[in-house]
Amino acid sequence: MAKKKQKSSRPPRIENRRARYDYHVEAVVECGIELTGTEVKSLRAGKASVDDAHGRVRDGEVWLVGADIAQYPQAAGTLQHEPTRSRKLLVHRRQIAQLAAHAEQKGRTLVPLKIYFKRGWAKVELGLVVGKRAYDKREKLKRRQQKRDIDREMRRYGSR
Repeated sequence: MAKKKQKSSRPPRIENRRARYDYHVEAVVECGIELTGTEVKSLRAGKASVDDAHGRVRDGEVWLVGADIAQYPQAAGTLQHEPTRSRKLLVHRRQIAQLAAHAEQKGRTLVPLKIYFKRGWAKVELGLVVGKRAYDKREKLKRRQQKRDIDREMRRYGSR
């Protein structure tokens, strides 16, 4: 008898793995996101990408620009959403003012780190980031390799 495929109880998390590699994350803000019905269904299916997206403060509101949420294939053509449209993020006014003040500084930007569901609501983790230099990335890779070598030696001597 064939095994039944069990449904995952955890909804998918769409992560921007490249963001933590390319940027120093200074602060993280959890935001709600304004979506249409087909966008929610696509997100629950894990069909989204935030790799090229960024946040923008415009007219006292925060927007997610460049996030790609795929169209939901089961929906009728007239109900479909535009995959790369700008989406409004739901943030308190005080937080918007803080984000705007920090984002206006040179070299800082707002980058979505992940999209996930929390108590049924879609949330975006928005990071206030500063770009890393090439030598920062090389230094981090060097430290990681050294730690790996040390751990390997410790395991080798610990097993005797």
